[in-house]
Amino acid sequence: MERTTDTGKGAGGPGEQAVLLAAGIADLAVSTMGAAFTSVRGLLRRSDTAELAAEAEQDLIARGRLALDRYTTAPPAHLEVLARHVIAQRDGDRAGDDNRAGDRGRTGDRV
Repeated sequence: MERTTDTGKGAGGPGEQAVLLAAGIADLAVSTMGAAFTSVRGLLRRSDTAELAAEAEQDLIARGRLALDRYTTAPPAHLEVLARHVIAQRDGDRAGDDNRAGDRGRTGDRV
């Protein structure tokens, strides 16, 4: 079979282009599968395959936990957030008042 470097732009009808597209997809699939089989064969030859599988399982469990937390945890209620903000601001204002009162008492003291 003779290979050509022609990209097929402007040549051939839609049927020929469909065949070329299918052939390109098949070639990509075969090369990808070949690379995957080579990787699997390399993994099976390793002596620490069981440890790798255990680590992969732990990683997947952790990813699953994070995904569930991300999608199942409801955000805090809007009014609850506002109430916490007001309380924090009020506590901050009280602390500032206490500091100012202490400063006034010390200004009259001389050493």
